[in-house]
Amino acid sequence: MKHKLKIIDLYIIRKFLGTFFYAITLLAVIIIIFDISEKIDDFLEKDAPLKAIIFDYYLNFLPYFINLFSALFTFVAVIFFTSKLASNTEIIAILNSGISFWRLLRPYMISALILALLSLFLSNFVIPITNRRMVDFERKYTKSMAHSDNMNIHMQVLPGTFIFVESYNAQAKVGYRFSLEKLDAKGLSSKFSADYITWDSIQHQWKADKYVEREINGMKEKITRGKSKLIKIPLDPKDFTLNLDDTKVMNYWDLRRFIEREKMRGSPTVAKFEVEKYKRIAFPFATFVLTIIGFALSSRKTRGGIGMHLGIGLSTSFAFILFMQISTVFATFGSLPPIIAVWIPNILFGLLGIYLLRIAPK
Repeated sequence: MKHKLKIIDLYIIRKFLGTFFYAITLLAVIIIIFDISEKIDDFLEKDAPLKAIIFDYYLNFLPYFINLFSALFTFVAVIFFTSKLASNTEIIAILNSGISFWRLLRPYMISALILALLSLFLSNFVIPITNRRMVDFERKYTKSMAHSDNMNIHMQVLPGTFIFVESYNAQAKVGYRFSLEKLDAKGLSSKFSADYITWDSIQHQWKADKYVEREINGMKEKITRGKSKLIKIPLDPKDFTLNLDDTKVMNYWDLRRFIEREKMRGSPTVAKFEVEKYKRIAFPFATFVLTIIGFALSSRKTRGGIGMHLGIGLSTSFAFILFMQISTVFATFGSLPPIIAVWIPNILFGLLGIYLLRIAPK
């Protein structure tokens, strides 16, 4: 019975979670109103049904929004209601009743654990599903399919099998100046070249036009030429145009398999996909870090009251978010390992939180 929650624990948990969900719901309503005013012309122009707008778009928007601002609003919630407790001298009364400063931190950490688990579940399993529905809605009612071209694509599609495409037209699903090379222990074993390849949506294969096929066996070489031929390679049209948005519709396990496949293919953009993977774990953990900092800053009664605490708290949270963005940029475009880039803000601000707890008046 030693660890049984007391009335004061339940009171703080209720205040914490209540303030969090009230604040984030209020902001969500405001954001949705502004978003509707911005997209109303697209909805009317493309005759988007009201049911689709509500259930396919905005209902699926809420999990993404809640998760996006969960760390920030955790911090705001802690600052807001803890400052009120401090200004009403409730914290002094709690400490005078025999509850230690560190024991008072327990309901905060329980609340943070609930929100962190919620964020972990949303980001890895719920949001990929809701994002898929949002993307389908946007493609149908708000965004037109844009023409895009990719240049000089190198890729390993299987161990020892490499392709090269000089340029790729995503709209027409056509690749120009295509080559497929196979290597073995002795070196190049075959090379298949074509002026261009086109995706056959019926056969679900690529059709090569004006091709040259070379089979190499030691000093012997066989050359075959032809007008067109279907070729089997484990490659879809979407593999030529992958971007970070595509990974946002993958759950955690799909994302891990996708990254392993991209590593095998030698993709130059693996780092940004790994950043996305590690952020799905590190971002929920930030809930604990910001809860500790918020508690340490606002548990002391000051002359500035709630306004002073909120000002300091918001500055700290924005510094945390800015630091995370900067570190991920270094991972994506520099040499900083993604796992370090994503976790270093949590580590540094976690140490700051521990220091603030140690110096906080008890």
